[in-house]
Amino acid sequence: MTVPAAPVAPSPVVRRRVHRAWWVAAVTFGALIASAGFRSSTGVLMEPVEGEFGWSRELTSTAVTINLVVFGLTAPFAAALMERFGLRRVVPIALVLVSIGSGLTTVMTSSWQLLVLWGVPVGFGTGAMALVLGAVVANRWFVKHRGLVTGLFSAASSTGQLVFLPVMARLAVEVGWRWAALVVSALALALVPLVLLLLADHPRDVGARPYGAPDEDDEPLPTTGSAQVRPARAAVRGLVDAARTSTFWLLAGTFFICGWSTNGLIGTHFVPAAHDHGMPVTTAAGLLALIGVFDIVGTVGSGWLTDRVDARLLLVTYYALRGLSLLVVPSLLGPAVRPNLFLFVVFYGLDWVATVPPTVALCRQHFGLERSAVVFGWVYASHMVGAGIAATFAGTVRERTGTYQAAWLTAGALCLLAAAAVLAIRGADGRRGARVRPPRPEPVAVGG
Repeated sequence: MTVPAAPVAPSPVVRRRVHRAWWVAAVTFGALIASAGFRSSTGVLMEPVEGEFGWSRELTSTAVTINLVVFGLTAPFAAALMERFGLRRVVPIALVLVSIGSGLTTVMTSSWQLLVLWGVPVGFGTGAMALVLGAVVANRWFVKHRGLVTGLFSAASSTGQLVFLPVMARLAVEVGWRWAALVVSALALALVPLVLLLLADHPRDVGARPYGAPDEDDEPLPTTGSAQVRPARAAVRGLVDAARTSTFWLLAGTFFICGWSTNGLIGTHFVPAAHDHGMPVTTAAGLLALIGVFDIVGTVGSGWLTDRVDARLLLVTYYALRGLSLLVVPSLLGPAVRPNLFLFVVFYGLDWVATVPPTVALCRQHFGLERSAVVFGWVYASHMVGAGIAATFAGTVRERTGTYQAAWLTAGALCLLAAAAVLAIRGADGRRGARVRPPRPEPVAVGG
């Protein structure tokens, strides 16, 4: 008698769930895109506002300067606020501030109202969603691919330009600048429920660990420092401690020049400068958006390289090439998009904020994982102060001389100075100068 074989149970299908860190990264990416788009929209609204109210380029440039400086100075305090109150509270409030500030510009009647609205609510709101948000999320949620994720977050600022600037320019030209401002206001409010639904403060809040954390680390390390003191005190203490080192001043000084040459000059004045040479506003805005397209590639690539190459070597290369490219801009602008101008757009796009991942990495290496977000907040503040000064400087140069040429040449020279300054930053081995070497392994922590 043959005994029937026992049925073989089918092999269980192993389903891999997407780690929660990637969902948090996705919504952070979206918030950073929106923040960059909201902030950069001032560049295409300058000329329409000037035309309606008869205000000068100096005045509108000053409004942008206040916006950039408030944006930058908010960053270190925003990092401390995120530590104390959590991302899910800080980011929605920031979005509401942007919505209020942009919406109220549609009913302004005096120049001081432009200075206040662009400067305070829009500046505070976008500053609270600056790259410091990306640094906090990358440090808390990722161990593996941290440099790559930082590069993705940096690229989000360029994607914001890509998405928003052509739309804003077309609305401002064909419908009116008020409609462009209202679109910004509505989109900021629309993001609030999405952030509340998907964003989480810490891996431990959802029973997870940072992505790529070793299995033997069963418990997250307790947070210390900035999470246990008042946000303002934590931010100021972070500045006082970091300011005792030459590395902080070198990073802050070079990032000051980075802001001068990107957000302050190109981001604010490229569209009106191209228009001065006979180029339509919509075409110029499209070129600025194209810079954003190529910066996505450049910044993500920079994040990948930061995981593998000495960050100082990357910064020297980025600043030197950026400086050389800016020196030739005055000879490239014209009424049409010529091949050499297109080449500049591609090149400058690849280099736009490629400086962010290696700068974040150097903050982490020199000041520790726990304090790096607040320290980078202050370094980023210097970036936006530089951007603010450049916005006014370039506007004044244009108002007094009728051309932006001196502004381009000044920015190019400063970038070459930044490349030289990076060589003075000490490496992890205590030596000056940049060498090709993998960065040291970093400790695992959640408190970022």
